[in-house]
Amino acid sequence: MPVNQNYFFRKGKSLFGFMLLFFISIICAAFSMFGHEDFDMARREVLLRKLGHEILLQSGDSTSWVLPVKKISENEYQIRFAHELTFQTGSLVNITRQVFGDHFLTNDYVVKVLNTSNSSVVYGFAISENKKDDIIACIGRKQPMARYEINIKFKPTTISTVKKGYLLGSLPFLALVGFIFLRSVKTRKTLSSVQPTGMFTLGSVLFDAKNRTITVNEKVIELTATENRLLLIFAAAPNETIARSRLQKEIWEDEGVIVGRSLDMFISKLRKKLEDDQNIKIVVIRGKGYKLQISS
Repeated sequence: MPVNQNYFFRKGKSLFGFMLLFFISIICAAFSMFGHEDFDMARREVLLRKLGHEILLQSGDSTSWVLPVKKISENEYQIRFAHELTFQTGSLVNITRQVFGDHFLTNDYVVKVLNTSNSSVVYGFAISENKKDDIIACIGRKQPMARYEINIKFKPTTISTVKKGYLLGSLPFLALVGFIFLRSVKTRKTLSSVQPTGMFTLGSVLFDAKNRTITVNEKVIELTATENRLLLIFAAAPNETIARSRLQKEIWEDEGVIVGRSLDMFISKLRKKLEDDQNIKIVVIRGKGYKLQISS
């Protein structure tokens, strides 16, 4: 293999390794963040159950229980109760603020209280991280005893936004890594197909790729470097058509030069060196390429 080709191949492998390592690092960081998000979401659900408990106490009920919190959507939950209750609207606002406190997962939210008998919204308010954007009304009224459900919808957190950003942002990077990987695999395959790899038996011809010789009827014939690389490609796929463009690319393009008639010249020289064995021929497949045809 030419020195400059070997140099660029090593550089290509190093670049691919770096890119792959970088991508794996991003994935690991993303999964770490997602795991942290799952933990925070679990904390949010615990806060909701605590809110339900405080609402029952405010209603004067210390014996019944809060039903399991129902998740309606990614950022919307429902607090349900086993029995009827009553509540003061102003107290509900204050209790909610106290339970949620300054937790970053609960800075912005909208609360709606539904009467389950007719699914009507009997009360609602909105709390914002920016206090001037709060929407609170009718805080001096007491709601009658009834079966209520409380729906709380939170503003999507920055974690969710970052999560989507990682997923969407990683797609082009994944495509780039995939492209580099495929090019790297193709390059390795190409290079492996043109490097000496051992002994081949082609009909009665013994092809020694390492020492660049063929033995025909006990006669040892030396091959040039280009003839050796050309025969090695054929030997790797006997009786298969190999496109002319592929032969040109794998033998000459990496050296920066492709000469149209050079391939024909080397095919002709290689044919002459194989002509002592009538069972092995390099034949032209018109419009496609060449084939190393080995007869049994």
